[in-house]
Amino acid sequence: MRQLEGKVCLITGAGGGLGRACARLFAREGANVVIADIDVASGEDAAAEIAAMGVEAAFVRADVGKAADARAMVEFARDRFGGLDFAVNNAMRSLGVTPLAEIDPEDWGAVMAVNMTGVFLCMKYEIAAMLEQGGGAIVNIGSGNHYSAEPGLSWYLAAKQAVYSMTKVAAVEYATQGIRVNAVAPGPMWTPALRSVAAQDASHVARRSARVPLGRIAEPEEVAEAVLWLCTPAASFVVGHTLAADGGYVLK
Repeated sequence: MRQLEGKVCLITGAGGGLGRACARLFAREGANVVIADIDVASGEDAAAEIAAMGVEAAFVRADVGKAADARAMVEFARDRFGGLDFAVNNAMRSLGVTPLAEIDPEDWGAVMAVNMTGVFLCMKYEIAAMLEQGGGAIVNIGSGNHYSAEPGLSWYLAAKQAVYSMTKVAAVEYATQGIRVNAVAPGPMWTPALRSVAAQDASHVARRSARVPLGRIAEPEEVAEAVLWLCTPAASFVVGHTLAADGGYVLK
């Protein structure tokens, strides 16, 4: 028996990378999946892949940095599948490695709209939907980097710190109403972005791997397993926690 049979999971940024890996694992366990992404081509492709696994899957285009899109995304999940049991808030916008004083204020606002405000907006509407049906589980995606001060990533680490804070507060606010909110902190993963960087600079992978005690880069599915576990009955007493799935990256 698949442990999430017939449940409904919404995943943002699910067109590729970790989001798509999460979609595969939730489908493996029998959940119907709503693929949310700003990229229509990758989102529709992911939905087709998940549907081929024998569950129901649907794509909805959403810019999670916009309240109207975040609300419509959740409403789509409820209208299409009748409810919302799980949500994985994974969407992210990147500025690349940019020293703080060189960041344009408009660019800062654009990445924060997705990486920080977007998580707030997603949780706002996801929680409302889950309250209507008596509970659910939310997993916010952070980063193992939040334990360090990585040069050029002020825009990234500032948002992730905010995500962890929102995760803890929301967990306290809604635990008694049946909603568990947690986070996962991934280490280096073979995402499309990392593969692109590796193609331009092979030494980048060696440097990142050297910082991981396991000595390698993770496959997205390895991190997705942690996300999945937090939504299963096995994690029923886990609330407001950030689970590092980083191969020991933060230890070095």
